[in-house]
Amino acid sequence: MPNLHAIEIKAFVPARDYEVSRRFYADMGFQERSEFDGVAYFALDECSFLLQRFYDQAHADNFMMHLLVDDADAWHRRLVEQDLIARYREHNVRMTAPADRPWRMRDFHLIDPSGVLWHIGHNLG
Repeated sequence: MPNLHAIEIKAFVPARDYEVSRRFYADMGFQERSEFDGVAYFALDECSFLLQRFYDQAHADNFMMHLLVDDADAWHRRLVEQDLIARYREHNVRMTAPADRPWRMRDFHLIDPSGVLWHIGHNLG
C-alpha cells in the first residue's frame, strides 16, 4: 500500500505591494524563513503560508485566511499595542474588535495591505 501521509498544506497569499506585505507580516509576528523569486515563506510556530508577488483584485478581495490561536484577545491587544493599523493605514489595513460567534469561536478580522481577510480566533469552551 502506498504511503499517502500528508505533511503540510500552505496557501499562496497574494500581495499587491510585495515589499509592504513582507513588512506587514513580519510586524504582525510571522517570521520570514526564506524568499526566492517573488515567493516568501512565512511561519509562526507550526503555522505557515507563502506570500507571492502576485495580485489580482478580485482574487485578493475574496481570499481569506483563518489563524486559530490560544487567545484571540491577547493577539488583538498585541496588534493594537504595536499600532499596526495606524502604521499601515495608507494601505487600507483594518481590524475589528474580538467578538463571540454563534459557531463557538471568539475572533476578530484583520484586512491586510492587499485586501486579504484574516480571521484570527480561538475556540470557545
